Amino acid sequence: METLLKGMPKRLAILDYGLFQVHANGRIIGICGYVIETTASEIVLIDTGFPAKYAEDAEAATKEDDLGSFGKVLSLAPENLAPAQLALLGLSPGDVDLMIQSHTHIDHVGFMDSFPGVPILIAAAERALPRPLYWSGKQAMEWPDAEYRLVSGDMMAGPGFEVLLTPGHSQGQLAFMLSLPETGEVLLTSDAISRAAEIDEKFEGSWDEAQALHHGARLMALASERRAMVIFGHSPEQWPELRKAPHWYT
Repeated sequence: METLLKGMPKRLAILDYGLFQVHANGRIIGICGYVIETTASEIVLIDTGFPAKYAEDAEAATKEDDLGSFGKVLSLAPENLAPAQLALLGLSPGDVDLMIQSHTHIDHVGFMDSFPGVPILIAAAERALPRPLYWSGKQAMEWPDAEYRLVSGDMMAGPGFEVLLTPGHSQGQLAFMLSLPETGEVLLTSDAISRAAEIDEKFEGSWDEAQALHHGARLMALASERRAMVIFGHSPEQWPELRKAPHWYT
């Protein structure tokens, strides 16, 4: 695959897509996405949070999707939806040059179909599914009509922007290593490691626990080798401390 981006990562913003409580142990997790701006003024959006219906009536949406068996949306207002989070950065959907889907669970794909004309980078294994994973076997969404760039192994999206294929949590889970000018190396684990404790829990409940263990260890070794800042996918401990949009990591 050709390099998709011309510029290096210039700055990173964390998008706040709301709060969710997991029933199994009561942990409260942040739902996040990311915007990366490159030195060539390219805008990359990673993940788009829950569908809009969760900001309109979370209880009804939860019932419709059978999400209540897993947990409860605690806080998800219109300002936590992808378009509003982009607006905090002075951006609109038309400013996005590349969308990346870390995987296709419900809290990551809510606005995947809202960026017409924008190519979508996604794991080949995930795109090969009849529909996005969504939740609980429902697979309620159709694949958007888009140009898909398929990931079949670790690759460079552009200089200083690595895309890492880390199946385990899902068939096509992706993680990302960025090189920022001031912060240095930053590892975005996404749900390959949702929180540090998941490593000790041996990724119980993952789509493939053995693969999740392998790639979790690989990511943490890479972070140690690069002395990277690690941003986990859904860490209750880390989430309150992270800088959120409209602020940037540079």
